[in-house]
Amino acid sequence: MKSELKTREVPYERVLFFSDAVVAIAITLLALDLKLDVPEDQHLTFKDLLLPWKNYLAFLLSFFNIASFWRTHHQIYTYVKKMNGRIMIYNIGWLLFIIILPFSTTVLSTHFGESVAVFIYSFNILALSVFQNAIWDSSDLKKDFVDREIISQDERERFRVMFNFDMINGLLCVVLSFFMPTVTFFLLFFKIPVIFLAGVYLANQRRKELSKLKNQ
Repeated sequence: MKSELKTREVPYERVLFFSDAVVAIAITLLALDLKLDVPEDQHLTFKDLLLPWKNYLAFLLSFFNIASFWRTHHQIYTYVKKMNGRIMIYNIGWLLFIIILPFSTTVLSTHFGESVAVFIYSFNILALSVFQNAIWDSSDLKKDFVDREIISQDERERFRVMFNFDMINGLLCVVLSFFMPTVTFFLLFFKIPVIFLAGVYLANQRRKELSKLKNQ
C-alpha cells in the first residue's frame, strides 16, 4: 500500500491550487496581529502608531518569508510537471508549516527577543526549508517528473544548492536562538548566512567556468 502511494500519480493541478489558497490564507492571517491598543476615548497619536513596532517587524519578517517560500514553490512547479503520493505528503508538510507561521509570528512579536519565541520561529523556518528541499529532491530523482527540456543540469544543481543553504540558515538560527536570540532575528530577516554561502558558491562556479575557458 505504501509503495503504491509513493508511485501512483496524483492530480497535480488540484494540489497546486490548494497550496496557493493555503498560502493566501496564511499571509492574510498575519495582518490580524497588527493592532493598536488605544482606548476609544483617547486621541490617536503618532507615538501610538510606533508603539507596536515589534509587531510590525515580526509581520514584515513573516510576510517576506511566506512570499519567498511561495515564490520558490512556484519556481519548483515551473519545472516539475507530475506528482506522486510521496511528493504530495511533502507538499502537505510544507503547507502545515506555512499555516503555522502566523502563530509563530504572534509568539515572536509578543515575546520579542526571548529564546523560546525565536526558537519556535526558527524551527518553523527550518521545517519549511526541509520540506521544500524534499519536494525538489523527490521530484528531481524521477526523470519524467522534471521537464529536463526547459531546465539544464546546472540550473537543477543551483536549485539543490540554494535549498541546502536555506536549510543551513534555518538550522543555524535554531542553534543560535538559545544563545543570541536578537542576532538570530536579524539572521532570519536578512538571511546573511545564505547570502554569504551563495556568494562563495557563485564565485567558485565562476572560477570553474573561467578555468574551463582557459583550458579550451
